[in-house]
Amino acid sequence: MNYYENRENITRVETDHTVKMNNRKDLEITGVKEVDSFDNEEFLLETVMGYLIIRGENLQLKNLDVSEGSVIIKGKIYELSYVDEQQQEKAKGFFSKLFR
Repeated sequence: MNYYENRENITRVETDHTVKMNNRKDLEITGVKEVDSFDNEEFLLETVMGYLIIRGENLQLKNLDVSEGSVIIKGKIYELSYVDEQQQEKAKGFFSKLFR
């Protein structure tokens, strides 16, 4: 495999983003760039499609694969919401101050 073929595969992996939820208690997410903050009620993830906020109860980070950009969260999930581009910096700033 040459450099360009390898680079094409990397780009494709970075742009794929999936969210799979099973019975509102198992959540698998791909296309995760970074886990900005988390506790047992809220996760803030930076994905290739923008910031994703997950809210719930007894949330636990079960698996984080940095090389694949995948996250598995377990707990009772109440809400998934994406933050628009205009609100991304505000959200990141708010959560970084909250979890210092």
